Amino acid sequence: MTMSFYITSLIAIVATIMVITRYNMIHALLYLVVSFLAVAVIFFMLGAPFMAALEVIIYAGAIVVLIIFVIMMLNLKEESVEQERKWFSKNIWIGPGILSFILLGELVYILVSSGTMPLGSTMVDAKAVGISLYGPYIIGVELSGLLLMAGIVGAYHLGRQRRKVVHRFLERAEE
Repeated sequence: MTMSFYITSLIAIVATIMVITRYNMIHALLYLVVSFLAVAVIFFMLGAPFMAALEVIIYAGAIVVLIIFVIMMLNLKEESVEQERKWFSKNIWIGPGILSFILLGELVYILVSSGTMPLGSTMVDAKAVGISLYGPYIIGVELSGLLLMAGIVGAYHLGRQRRKVVHRFLERAEE
C-alpha cells in the first residue's frame, strides 16, 4: 500500500506541474482532472472514502464544468471554433489517459488486494467531516466560500461584453 501511495502522489505532482506549465487552457484542464482524481485516490487510501467522493464530485466534476463555462464565455470569436477542434485532437488525451489508467489500476489493486483499511487506521465518515468543517474550521470554510464567490463575480465581470447602452429618449437624437 505504501508503494501505491507514492505512485499516486507522484501522479498528482506530475499532473499538477503539467497544469501549471501548459499554455493551452484545455490541456491544463485535462491534467487538472487527473490531479483531482489522484488526490481522491490518496483520500481513499487514507481511509476517507467520503472525502474521496467529494473530491471527484465537487472538484473533478463541478469546478471543471465551471472552468469550461468560463472558457466558453470568454472565447467569443468565430475563428476560435477551428482552434478548439485542434485542441481536442487525439494526441491531447495520451498524457492524461496514461496517468488516469495508472490511477484506475492502483484503485482496483487497492480494492481487491485487502479487506482491511488501506493506510489509515480509522474510517472518517460524513458526520465527522461536517463536525470538523463547521466546528473549529468555520472561518476557513466561510472565507473560502467568499473567495469562490469573488472569483465567479470577477470572471463574469471580465467575460461580459461591453456594449453601448443608449437611453430610449436619446435613440432618436442619434439618428
